[in-house]
Amino acid sequence: MVDQYFFLLGTNNAKVAVLGASGGIGQPLSLLLKNSPLVGELSLFDIAHTPGVAADLSHIETRAHVTGYMGPDQLDAALKGCDVVVIPAGVPRKPGMTRDDLFNTNATIVATLADAVARNCPEAMICIIANPVNSTIPITSEVMKKYGVYNPNRVFGVTTLDIVRANAFVAELKGLDPARVNVPVIGGHAGKTIIPLISQATPKVEFPADQLSALTARIQDAGTEVVKAKAGAGSATLSMAYAGARFTFSVLDAMNGKNGVVECAYVRSEETECKYFSTPLLLGKHGIEKNLGLGKLSAFEENLVADAIGELKGSIKKGEDFVANMK
Repeated sequence: MVDQYFFLLGTNNAKVAVLGASGGIGQPLSLLLKNSPLVGELSLFDIAHTPGVAADLSHIETRAHVTGYMGPDQLDAALKGCDVVVIPAGVPRKPGMTRDDLFNTNATIVATLADAVARNCPEAMICIIANPVNSTIPITSEVMKKYGVYNPNRVFGVTTLDIVRANAFVAELKGLDPARVNVPVIGGHAGKTIIPLISQATPKVEFPADQLSALTARIQDAGTEVVKAKAGAGSATLSMAYAGARFTFSVLDAMNGKNGVVECAYVRSEETECKYFSTPLLLGKHGIEKNLGLGKLSAFEENLVADAIGELKGSIKKGEDFVANMK
C-alpha cells in the first residue's frame, strides 16, 4: 500500500536536515525519517557523534541517502539545498526544571542554527522542537528577519506531541483506537499554555467536569510525567521523535501536493492577541496554506485560553528580546 500511495504522489526526493541528530530525540527521529519513502536525502548534523549515527543509519535498506556532519565548521555544508530542516538540538529537562529553565542554553543554540539556515537554505520549511518552543519560534523568526528572509508560512513550532498525547489519553479513557482519535491542541507548548480542545475531538467524546479537568492537567503536564519517570535520565525522546516525524511527514506530503493535510503547530498568528499561537493549519506546497483558527470553544476552553495569554506573551517577548540584545 505504501508503494502505491507513494507512486500517486509522484517521486519525492526531499532533502531533510536534522540539527541535533545525535541526541536523545535526534537519533530516533533520524531513524524514522530514514524509514520514509518521502525522504531522498537525510543530512545529519550535531556537535558530536554524527559520523557514527550516519554510518549506522546508512546500512538501512531504504532509499534515503544519509550524510553526517559534525561541528560548527560543517554546519553550512549540512544545510545546503535542504527542503526541510528539523531542529531537536538543545539540552533536555531534568527533574524540577521547567521548559523555561532551558532558555539561556537553548536560545543560543537555536539562534546559531537559525542563522545558518537563513544563510544556507532560507526557503526551507523550519520545524523547531527545541524547548522552550514558546520562545524559540520568536527567536528563529527574528533571526530570519535580520537576513530579510523571514517567511511566517515556513516556520513551525512542533507541538505535535501534545496532540499525540491527547489522542492517546482520550483513547485510553474511552476505550477507542488511538489512531482514529483526533484532539486539536492550541496555544503554546508549555504547562498551562497547552490547551486541548476536547470539545472538538473526533469522534465526539464527553467527560464529566472533574474528569475533564484532570485529563486537561494530565495533557499539560505529560512532559513532566516522563521527566519524573526517567528520574534524571532525560525527558520525552521517543514519543517526541514520533511526533516530530509525524509533523515532518505531513509537511512533506503537503509539499508534494497532497490535499487536506492539517496539523496543529505554533506559528506567527493573527488569531488571538498573541503574536504566535498554535492552531490547526492547512498545509500546502509553500507551508501554511490557511490558518484554520480556534474554532468554536466551550466555556471551559475559553477560560484556558484567557489563562494562557499572559504567559505566552511573556515567553514571546523573552525570545524577541534575546535576539534584539544579541551581540
